[in-house]
Amino acid sequence: MKPLQIGLAINRGKPKALIVARELIPILEEKGIQVWVEPRVANQIGREELSLPYHDFPKRVDMLFVFGGDGSILGIARDFAPYDIPILGVNLGHLGFLSEAEPDDLPVLIDQLLTRDLQREQRMMLEAELYRDGKRVDTWTALNDIGIAKGSYSRMITCKVYLNDQQLNTFFGDGLVISSPTGSTAYSMSAGGPILAPNMNAILLTPVCPHSLTARPIILSSDEEITIEVSATHQEIGMSVDGQIGVQLDIFDQIKIKRSPYTTTLLKWKDRTFFDVIRSKFHQGID
Repeated sequence: MKPLQIGLAINRGKPKALIVARELIPILEEKGIQVWVEPRVANQIGREELSLPYHDFPKRVDMLFVFGGDGSILGIARDFAPYDIPILGVNLGHLGFLSEAEPDDLPVLIDQLLTRDLQREQRMMLEAELYRDGKRVDTWTALNDIGIAKGSYSRMITCKVYLNDQQLNTFFGDGLVISSPTGSTAYSMSAGGPILAPNMNAILLTPVCPHSLTARPIILSSDEEITIEVSATHQEIGMSVDGQIGVQLDIFDQIKIKRSPYTTTLLKWKDRTFFDVIRSKFHQGID
């Protein structure tokens, strides 16, 4: 049988990530698992023979361990979206909502990994295209959300929303969040949006500080294509992708958002439901 090959994606901004990875690699190797890390990490931990550039990971690795927080997982999910490589998050951040394991879990997790006793959970992603003067500027993929917001000005922005070329509504306020079910527990939730189970096929549209008593979050079919035209009396309008990529928007830009052809596969090993995680991470219940 071909040896299992695991790529370690390490957030070098978290010193503990390098420490945990350095301790984990010999354990994986003792189990007959081939480990790969990107060159800068290989140099830092003194294991240059394990060096493999990120862009070569899809050619070699069977799965990815991501050492960091939720932000690290979001970045890796976008970078490797076309390759459908399963991801397991090792939480070294604050919330760790997307992460499945803590560093102390790793010895038990590896044993379950070798017996293939890990579940796979598919998470839908979003695709956003920016059009300016009728021409496509760029395309992005997001696991969590696409945010449209005003800048430092206190004045509102206007977002005209269309579904398949039919106008849905016009929202006045600080902006909109368009999120996947996974992203419903992120920016959208902070803006008052509902929590969606991650296995749903849906797109959530949440107004941010709307200047209206009737503007409410809307749950849409994942088959819909959403077009948002932005305008304002000022020039500070921006778009964010998973809260990590920022794009300056011009007045009358159009953003088309739909379900991405890609999905993120998260590895699960604990016998817990999504709502167990909700209670644990957000302290919404008392056992």
